[in-house]
Amino acid sequence: MAAAEKAQRYEAFVSDVLRRDLRRVQEQRDGVFEQQAQVLQLRTALTRLQEAAAPLRTQVDLGCNFFVTAEVPSPERVFVALGYGFYAELTLPEALRHLDRRSRLLEQLSESLTRDGAKIRAHIRLVLEVMGKLGVGGASPPPRLRLPDSSPFPSPPGPTGAPGPPGPPR
Repeated sequence: MAAAEKAQRYEAFVSDVLRRDLRRVQEQRDGVFEQQAQVLQLRTALTRLQEAAAPLRTQVDLGCNFFVTAEVPSPERVFVALGYGFYAELTLPEALRHLDRRSRLLEQLSESLTRDGAKIRAHIRLVLEVMGKLGVGGASPPPRLRLPDSSPFPSPPGPTGAPGPPGPPR
């Protein structure tokens, strides 16, 4: 198999498989972040509900954006969506404990997806670096971060008041 043909296969692998997998993992992670935000918002609402001893007044949508005012005399229990169309009626402390567990699970899932994304990015970089070193294919790895030759900090003024040569701060 010719080197150019191998290079095309590797480029196709990077663009068709690895980049697609990376995009999928990032979309999943973004979905997990949205769920974490919803859990945080719900926890805040339940905490406020638990602290308020008064009856709850709220607006309820009856459909077609037609809202009516509703009053809940004692908001001690709430329905929590468990998934797959199942709901559980929980007391406020039980619901908060459920949200804590769900938050921990979502955090673990987000960390796992972040690690998976880092592995996929490392594979992409590895394939592109090998192709670049072999001098095959048009792909090149993204440039590495280089530190500037001189320090970004201005040097203190010299004896005449003019800035001195660039160098590290003293």
